[in-house]
Amino acid sequence: MYRTLLIASLLISSACSALGTDDTLAKKTASAPALSERPREYCKNVVGVFNPATKCNENYIFDHSLYRLRVDTLAQIRFWRQVMNTCEDTAFICVANSRDIIQKIHIKDWNLKSDSLKKWYRDSVRFAKNLDSSSRILVTAGKKFFYDFDKTSLNFQRGIHCFIENGVDPWYAQAILLIESPNKLQKSNVGAYGSFQLMKDVARMYGLKVNKHVDERANFDRSAYAASSLIKYICIPRARKMLDSLKITNYHEEELWFRLLVMHVYHAGAYNVQKALFSFNPTEGNMDLIYTLWRTTTARFKSASQNYSQLVLAAMLEMDDRNPQLLKDFIPSPTADAVKSVGSSD
Repeated sequence: MYRTLLIASLLISSACSALGTDDTLAKKTASAPALSERPREYCKNVVGVFNPATKCNENYIFDHSLYRLRVDTLAQIRFWRQVMNTCEDTAFICVANSRDIIQKIHIKDWNLKSDSLKKWYRDSVRFAKNLDSSSRILVTAGKKFFYDFDKTSLNFQRGIHCFIENGVDPWYAQAILLIESPNKLQKSNVGAYGSFQLMKDVARMYGLKVNKHVDERANFDRSAYAASSLIKYICIPRARKMLDSLKITNYHEEELWFRLLVMHVYHAGAYNVQKALFSFNPTEGNMDLIYTLWRTTTARFKSASQNYSQLVLAAMLEMDDRNPQLLKDFIPSPTADAVKSVGSSD
């Protein structure tokens, strides 16, 4: 991403006030409340970065809690950051629960091994690490081709604008853009499409045209409106309802763990996240709830679902690292909070 110059107090206020200048999206969302009526906390994490290409300060979400909670030190997050910076011809062999990397290998070399040799290798790792026979040893190829941070960062300003226009926390806009289609518009193997990877039914539910002649999921503003509406009317209310059922109260929706829970709902669907949560019945709302989700498997909450919030955190940290002045000016002082080792699956 471009080099940064940051002046926090000025940029936070100007970023938020500037969002009401373009009425294009407002015409599409006439029922949304006026910007002045929306909670100012939407802009808590909005700072400005100077883009030399446009000679303008552009909106960027910088979440201090990633560093306060020290998620940057977690093995799972460090693992995915390596994957995001590794070419697809290289793979990591690792222990699923700890993300302990055993070996970095050329993917062709691994694929040339026979099934029996692959099994022998995995058994050898389990023996050497004193692991249970059910412990999974995974091979994960590099994803540098997919995580094009320079390209996806060009949409942050617009995405933040669209979400705030619809009265939705812009943190979700940047999180989705970072991991759903960060290199180009593409269709997933289940049919999701566009910058916000919307399914056809969801897009149609919020007024987008999707037929054999036109697919408005390719229209950034329209897609952002549908995605922010899904967050606003489905994901956040369903997350609240789950927590109510678990008798978890006294939390703030700006807390990192709550936002990550909402992201899990966005990806896996409310029913599947609820089944996963109710399988271990958390009693408190905190990051431990998210860490336990990383280890939880149910019928429809498996590897991709477990990894989703890990990818969000890894991508956010990668993006921050491309803005060194952010880290210098805004990372809070280290705390004495211990960061426990947490489990995960691929």
